[in-house]
Formats: sequence, structure tokens, C-alpha cells
Amino acid sequence: MEDAPENARESGSSGPGSAEPAGSARGPEEWPPEESEGSTRPLEAAPKKLCGYLSKFGGKGPIRGWKSRWFFYDERKCHLYYSRTAQDANPLGSIDLSGAIFDCKADAEEGTFEIKTPSRVVTLKAATKQVMLYWLQQLQMKRWEFHNSPPAPEATLAGNGPALHLELGQEEAELEEFLCPVKTPTGLVGTAAALQPVPAMPLALQNISLKHLGTEIQNTMHNIRSNKQAQGTGRGPPGEESPQIGEPQREEQPSAPDASTPVREPADSPKSAPKSSLTTNLIQKAKRQNNTFPLFSEGLTRNRTAQEKVVALEQQVLMLTKELKSQKELVQILHKALEAAQQEKRASSAYLAAAEDKDRLELVRHKVRQIAELSRRVEALEHERERLAHTAGLREQQVQELQQHVQLLMDKNQAKQQVICQLSEKVTQDFIRLPDEPTVPPDAADRDFLSQQERLEHLKDDMEAYRTQNRFLNSEIHQVTKIWRKVAEKEKALLMKCAYLQARNCQVESKYLAGLRRLQEAVGDEAGECAELLRQLTQEALQWEASEAAEGVEVSSISEYDEYGFLRVPDYEVEDLKLLAKIQALEVRSHHLLSLEAVERPLRERWAALAELAPSAELKQLLRAGVPHEHRPRVWRWLVHRRTQHLHTPGCYQELLGRSQASKHPAARQIELDLNRTFPNNKHFTCPTSSFPDKLRRVLLAFSWQNPTIGYCQGLNRLAAIALLVLDEEESAFWCLVAIVETIMPPDYYSKTLMASQVDQRVLQDLCSEKLPRLMAHLGQHRVDLSLITFNWFLVVFADSLISDILFRVWDAFLYEGTKVVFRYALAIFKYNEEEILRLQDGLEIYQYLRLFTKTICNSRKLMNIAFNDMNPFSMKQLRQLRTAHRERLESELRELERLKAEYLERRASRGRAAPDGCASEDEAEGEA
Repeated sequence: MEDAPENARESGSSGPGSAEPAGSARGPEEWPPEESEGSTRPLEAAPKKLCGYLSKFGGKGPIRGWKSRWFFYDERKCHLYYSRTAQDANPLGSIDLSGAIFDCKADAEEGTFEIKTPSRVVTLKAATKQVMLYWLQQLQMKRWEFHNSPPAPEATLAGNGPALHLELGQEEAELEEFLCPVKTPTGLVGTAAALQPVPAMPLALQNISLKHLGTEIQNTMHNIRSNKQAQGTGRGPPGEESPQIGEPQREEQPSAPDASTPVREPADSPKSAPKSSLTTNLIQKAKRQNNTFPLFSEGLTRNRTAQEKVVALEQQVLMLTKELKSQKELVQILHKALEAAQQEKRASSAYLAAAEDKDRLELVRHKVRQIAELSRRVEALEHERERLAHTAGLREQQVQELQQHVQLLMDKNQAKQQVICQLSEKVTQDFIRLPDEPTVPPDAADRDFLSQQERLEHLKDDMEAYRTQNRFLNSEIHQVTKIWRKVAEKEKALLMKCAYLQARNCQVESKYLAGLRRLQEAVGDEAGECAELLRQLTQEALQWEASEAAEGVEVSSISEYDEYGFLRVPDYEVEDLKLLAKIQALEVRSHHLLSLEAVERPLRERWAALAELAPSAELKQLLRAGVPHEHRPRVWRWLVHRRTQHLHTPGCYQELLGRSQASKHPAARQIELDLNRTFPNNKHFTCPTSSFPDKLRRVLLAFSWQNPTIGYCQGLNRLAAIALLVLDEEESAFWCLVAIVETIMPPDYYSKTLMASQVDQRVLQDLCSEKLPRLMAHLGQHRVDLSLITFNWFLVVFADSLISDILFRVWDAFLYEGTKVVFRYALAIFKYNEEEILRLQDGLEIYQYLRLFTKTICNSRKLMNIAFNDMNPFSMKQLRQLRTAHRERLESELRELERLKAEYLERRASRGRAAPDGCASEDEAEGEA
């Protein structure tokens, strides 16, 4: 009953340390193999073993309590095996120490400590406090050795190399700072403990594990058979050693099979083998079985003298006598159960053999009478039990009364002895006192001196116990923390490796999809097996999801939408564009995984360490690198407040909302039309239950009243939507829109004439000619007008062009540095894809490529490096000069257009609306009709 659910804390144990069910035959080979292999070495050369007898708390019902168990540590598996005795071949169970922690309590019984694993808590008790501390320190060191040993299964502590020995030495020195090392208790741990008698238990049956009854019977039969064979071969004189003890086992059986493997006769051996040969085989088998347990090596056997052998045999006789008694009790229980089963079988056979129903009815009645008789006997026994319990209760009360009486008599006797001692002291003092010396009454403190001194000793003992407990727990916390850090480092390394492998997988899949796309372009719409195969492969590639194939460790979850609700793979209707979107999503994922540890994690740490925001060169570099998702709302609010603090007034937004509700703005109809066209690939603006469209409507209406000159311009809905996705609050998004339109962008950027927007397009043409001369010459050769592509980039700050991961990084720098960032990124986008554009030799093909090429940019780090490094020098002074020059030129052109328009209207008015000869006017035509 011990290793079953011994208590509620052990009920969930499983795995290699959990015990086998009853009747299972676990062979001796399941003990740690390195120990059994080393059994042929002398005792001096054998490594120090951690083994010994401890008491284990467990069991259920009336036999719940402490059970003596032999514990042995396995260095390869970091398991602590236990059995009933040191001679048992099969263990009862084991405790996994790799993830365990150790604890000892000062207020518990002396020598008690706990081993807490993730699945259970095992309570053990050593013979003394010194033995407990020795076990705890050794278990700590064994756990540390296991976690620092190489992962190869053949690696042992002796062959781990100088580095491991250095680490173990450092760990021992660190543990010595908390708790001094305990000396090895002589005879209580190690191989010497196996020679000691098994600790006696009050009841022989209490120490047996009823759950592992089959293992117990196997161990008992193995021990009895081994002892009988040893006695049969060792009847020589006491001073003469038998061949079993005197010869090394390595010489007498060089190729002995495993103890668990049955000895088979050779195929060509005769059936009538001599008895001497059979006896020899049995003796050799007994020797092998005796050597299955790792502690009983031949070196230990050879070093024992004849007197020690006699003592050991006497101890074995006593032990076997106790075991025989317990086995007899067990046999009696099993015999009774067998008799009951046989009676039940005979009754069932008689019932089935009855020829008629009458006979069967008679048998049933007989059984009913037997059941009634047994019920009466049970009731009588129950009454007898109650009577005996009542009698026992009375006897217990009598015993308690007698104990109280004895205690009272002892107290009286002690009081009388104290009085006698005091009177004796007084008489002695009276005899030795001088006649003229006055009498001095005894002090009250002197009477309590002994009791106070005894209490002081108890307090000292408690203080020492708590000091020891504190030192050990500090060492345990120190070592567990170091193990946790090592495990965390290993986990981090594995995650980095997993991220790299996932990135490589994304790259391979992206190349595969790109190859399919090129094959599709080469094949075209031709019919045939090849075209059909390509269509099938493309369909499978579009339906395949990486998350379905990745089983095991996930670096980060792959969802359909990103952090801001944008589709990772846009849902295009054209199959070719769907393939292109899938390729883009895989490349983005690959770049993100590769930069996760090398770039993203250090960047997050730098942003986390940045407590207060203030304009500086460091903040500028951080904003260019991109703000992490969790810090972006806080940073954007600071950037917006910095630009609009001179415009901001308390309650301004609520006042504008009230005005929009009171009267309808002329731009309200256009706002409603554009709401449904805002980011169709974002779930926050396409979901019917989302609150973002209502928020966006209120922000745009409030701005139309805030700036009546502009009112509303197409493109403002996307700017406000980006602000809402990041800031989430309506008022913050409103002020972000105000900051962009009124403080960052030049005046008239969103006016009806879009004057400043047209100026920036001409400035971009000049910058492209300066920074990218080959590309501009190529576009000029094919008469491609860049403003048809880039005008919308500047109007909505790339909101419809770049993927979300790059878009928000652009906005991070844009809100801090201004429109110069838009020019930098516009030039960087063309530089990023310059070689691809130069390969195109048709104007229509170039226009089709420029319409979608921004969505193919996936490497945000590369694009940022081009924008802020390759495009240098890029001064704001040059940008202002270009803007001024192009604005003057554009204004003169507009004035010239106005002059031509006025002249045309004047000429038309002077000629009047007279109809030419031969033509009827509309009025005349109506009259004739």
C-alpha cells in the first residue's frame, strides 16, 4: 500500500519514477547499468556511491506511516530509486530529481525532509540530523552535476572533462558559503550501510508494499534462492573462502548473460546432462543474480573476514526469519481467499449441473440461507467489535487515569525531592554557618534558575535548528536560481534556432511559390498536362498554411491579421495576385524571424529603458528604427502633443462634436461615402460590429468644423484611420490629424487646388534625377510620369502603398522629423526596386509593375538603411529651396492659365451666342414643333 497513492500529494506521479503495477516483473537490469558494470572493480577504485536506508512516509488507512526503504541514486537518469532492502533486485519505484527541489523544516520531526517534484511531494526521514543534511547536500550536488553534464548518453561524471570539474568545484565552493559541508556519516550511507541490518518496524507486514506485491514476491524468492545456493556452495571451514568469494567474477564468467535473461541449454547438448553440470549452472546463475544489485561488488565480498561473514549470515538469518513470518501471514490471507474462490466455484458448478429448475431453486435457497447466516455472523461480529471497541475505550480511559495518577505521583515525588534537597542544603548551611552570621532568606530568582536555564537551552537548540534550515534554504534558492537561468538560456537558444529554421522554411517556400509564378507566366494559358499540373500546385500552395504543418515549438503564433488588424495575405481576386501576396507574406515572416533576436529584442530593451521622452539624437535614431508595438501609443501621443500644444484647448473636441450634431456639414455626404472605402483589408473597418467606423466619422466631422478652409479632402480618412488604429482614442486621433494637416504638411497641401502637393511631386522629380539618374533616364525613355504613382503616396503618407509593418515605421519617423521622411522613403522605394524596373522595356508593363511593386517590399531594415544612409546628403535647406522654386513656377503657370481662360471667356462673350446661317436655334425648333 506504500507506493500507491501514498497520500494526496503523490496521487499524480507517473513516468519513469512511478511504480509498476502489481505482478509486473521488472528485471534487475533496470537498476543503473554503470554500477552493475563496475561491480568487478575493487572497493577502493569504485566511485563514491550515494545510497543508504531512509524512512519514507506513505500508505493508506491503518498501515499509513513510515516505511524503511533502501535508496540508491542513478547518475545517468538523475533518479533516486528505492526498494525494501539493499539485496532486492527489482526497485519499487523512483523519484525524478532533475526538476525537484528540496526542503527541510525546523519544526518537523528530527531528520525529516521533503523532495518536491512537479508531480508529487515525497516525505523522507533520516536517522539523525547529520544524515539528513548529508543527503540534502549530496542530492543538491547530484542535481547540479546532471544539469551541467553533456547531453550525450555515454557521458559520465568521470569523463566530462576539466570544464565540468571546474564548474562543480565552483558550485561546491558557493554552497559552502551558505552551509558547511557535512562529513559522511560512518555506516549510515554508502556501501557500508548495506552491511547494516534492515531498520526494524513495529509490524513485519507494515514494511511490505502491497501495491507491488508481485515485485515483493520476486525479490523475496530471489533472496531466498541466492542464500540457499550460497549456503550450498560455501560449507567449507570458516577460515577458508569459497570460490565464489575468492575468485573475481570477471574470470569465472567472462561472457555471462544478463541476469534477467533465462539460461538456455545449447542446441547440441544432450538431454541427459550430469547433475554436477546442472548444479554448476545453478551456482553460476545464483552468482550472477547476487551481482545484479550494484552495491554488492566482488571487492566488497573479498574484503570481508570470516567473522564478518558469520555476523552477516546471522543478520541475514534474522532478516529472513522476519520475512518468512510476513510471507506466512501473506500466504494465509491468500489461502483464505483461494478457499472462498473454490467454494464459489463449486457452488456455481453445482448450480450449472442441476438438471431441473427445482434443484436449481433449492440451491438458490441454500445460498440465500447461507447469506442470511453470514449476515447474522457479520452482525454478531459487528456487535462484538463494538463491544471490544467500547471495552478498549474504557481500558484507554483507565490507562489515561493511571497515567495521570502516575504523573501526579511523580510530580509529588519530584516536589518532595526538591524539598528534601532544600532542607539538606539548609541543614548543611546551618552546620557550616558561623554563630554570628545572620540568616538570609532564599531569593525567588534562585528557585527558577534551573527552569530558566533549561528553557534557555531549548531556545538555543531551536535557534540553531532555524539557522541550519535558513542556510540550507538559501543554498537551495541559490542553486535552483542558477539552474533556472541555465534552462532559460537553453530555451532561448532553442527558440533562436527554431526561429532561424522557420525563417529558412519561409524562404524556401517563398522561392517555391516564386518559381511556380514564373512557370505560370512562361506557360501562359496553354492547355496541356503541364499547365494543369501548375494550376494544381498553385492551388495547393495557396491553401497550405504554415501553422498547420508546424507541430511542436512555436516561436510566435501566425494569425490571419497583424497587430493592427491588417490582413497578412491580402485577398485578391486574381490568382496571380494571390500568389504574389502569399510570397510577400512569407518573406515578411522570414525577415521578422531572422531579425527577432538580433534586432528586435535589443530595440525593445532600449525603448523599455527610455523612461522620459525628450528631443535628442538618440530618440531620432530610435524612431527611425521603429517603435515597438507596445510603446507606440505612448510615443505617438507625445509626438502629437509636441506639435499641437499651441492649438490644443480643453474641451475643444467635444465642442466640435456638438457642433457637428447640431448642424450638418456640407462635407458630411462625402465623408459617409469614403467611410466604406477606408482600408478594405483591415478587420476593424470591415467588421459590422466594429466601433472604428463610427469613431472615424466623428473624427472627420470634427476636423471639418475645426478647419473650414479645407473641410474635408479625400485622403484624410486614411490619415485619421491610421491614427485611430494606433491611438484608439477619438480625441487623440483627432489631434494627430490636426498635427499632420496644419503643422507637418505645408499649407494648401489638402486645399481644393492641392497646390503644395503638386509642388512636392515636381520636387520629387528633381531629387530622383539627382539620386537615381539611371532610373529617371529609363522612365523618361518610356515616357512614364512618376506623379501618377507617387501623388497618392504623399497625400496619405504611404497608407495605401506599403505593408503595415513598414508603414508604421515610416510614420514613427514622419511624426518626429516631418515631410523630409516622406521624400527619403519615396526615393528609397525606387532604389530598392531599381534593378527590377530597369529590366522592364515597355511603358505599359512599367505602369503595371509600379502599381503594385510597393507591396513586394518586405525587408524593413534594408529599406530604412537606404532611406537614411544611401540617400545622404539630404538637407532640409535644399528641400525648401526646391519647393520655393517650383511653387513660383507653378503659380506663374496657374496665372498664365487664368489669363488664357479669361481671354477665352471675353472672346466668347464678344461674339455672343448667335447661330450661324442655315442653323435653327433651339427656340425656333420648339416653335415649329
